Amino acid sequence: MSDPNLTGRPASPMRPLPSLIFASRWLQLPLYLGLIAAQAVYVFHFWVELVHLLHAAFGSQEALQSLITSIGYKTGTPIVTLNETVIMLVVLALIDVVMISNLLIMVIVGGYETFVSRMGLQDHPDQPEWLSHVNASVLKVKLATAIIGISSIHLLKTFINADNYSDRVLIAQTAIHITFLLSAVAIAYTDKIMSGIASSNPKH
Repeated sequence: MSDPNLTGRPASPMRPLPSLIFASRWLQLPLYLGLIAAQAVYVFHFWVELVHLLHAAFGSQEALQSLITSIGYKTGTPIVTLNETVIMLVVLALIDVVMISNLLIMVIVGGYETFVSRMGLQDHPDQPEWLSHVNASVLKVKLATAIIGISSIHLLKTFINADNYSDRVLIAQTAIHITFLLSAVAIAYTDKIMSGIASSNPKH
């Protein structure tokens, strides 16, 4: 049986109820716009922390104390100069913001392309490589991988600043990170199984 879309004949119009249900996907648009606004907040936060780091590097005590407060770093003696540990924690915090921003981009662009409407980015020079073959399954795996990266940064920040955390917190964060790893492996393995089933049962 030939496909109507391949014969050049126009598809029959949808009935009112299916058309309404299908159009309801546009209700997700405000959610993606909200995530864009959240990303703008992250960009602002990134530049605030970066400016504080630059000012602290030039000897500003106010900027230094602001950084110490934001990263939750505590020592037995007051910190009067920017040291390597503070720089490392601030840089990790900046990397964390970047990785979360990347996660937001994947959710916004990939989610909109998958669940709302095509963007028509074919042959566009700036089209992300992963977007050319994105679907709900690929998006889940990429999101799981991104979350693992974010969790790794948080865990590294905690270990560097371990003196300010209890053993219970350290163990809990490590266990959560391992859970994320196992979840990502399970998602990837499930996707591999489903892809194998789909390829072994092609549609005729």
